[in-house]
Amino acid sequence: MTTATPAVATPTLDEIRSWPATVDVARAASALGISRAQMYRLLQRGEAPVRVLDFGAKRIVTASIVRLLEAA
Repeated sequence: MTTATPAVATPTLDEIRSWPATVDVARAASALGISRAQMYRLLQRGEAPVRVLDFGAKRIVTASIVRLLEAA
């Protein structure tokens, strides 16, 4: 028997605006409507459309997510 992975709801732009200054990769991916794995692939290739800070663990700047989504 297989168990389906629950779908992650895509947050609204207003919800994203209320997030802390930086978020983890999984949360940023949910905002962009992509999987965490896809976000890591973009980061690895240097193609992430958002600003990334690397403190040992990658953090995504929330303001860059908001700008990207507002432009879309």
